[in-house]
Amino acid sequence: MKSSLIRVAMSAALGLGTAIAMAPPSQAMFFGNYSLNMPDRRDFHTWLWSAITPCREPGSDFRQKDCVTIMTIPQPVAKAVSNRGDARLVDGRYTLTIDEFYGLRCGDIYYGPTIPTHDVYTWDANTLTGEMVSTFDAGCDGAPGGSFTYPFSLTRM
Repeated sequence: MKSSLIRVAMSAALGLGTAIAMAPPSQAMFFGNYSLNMPDRRDFHTWLWSAITPCREPGSDFRQKDCVTIMTIPQPVAKAVSNRGDARLVDGRYTLTIDEFYGLRCGDIYYGPTIPTHDVYTWDANTLTGEMVSTFDAGCDGAPGGSFTYPFSLTRM
């Protein structure tokens, strides 16, 4: 009887220790899926973000604290591609950088030309609201390069 109580206590302690070790750092996003809401961007897609794993240090299996790997998933997949990047948490804000091949849509939103963009997302770890700055080398119809800033929010699904 005493032996089984010790095993139960050790198992509970191990489970608690594992839960603490695997818990996200304070002010961190939980792993899971999120809906990206960006109402001001001219795009027919909705985006899902999958916070899939802690970031890995290059060339090792060490998992970085205060960093989560995000996979972006377009809905529908027409004229858009999934991307993957690391969102780093610094001073309560995440930063994720994505180079988007179809980032800027020109003319007809569905069939018109597109221009690659360099998109930097920053958001508050607690409120899950922030902004995306989308930079491009050349604009639509021969316009000069520039950038647009879009507010967004994430909703855990």
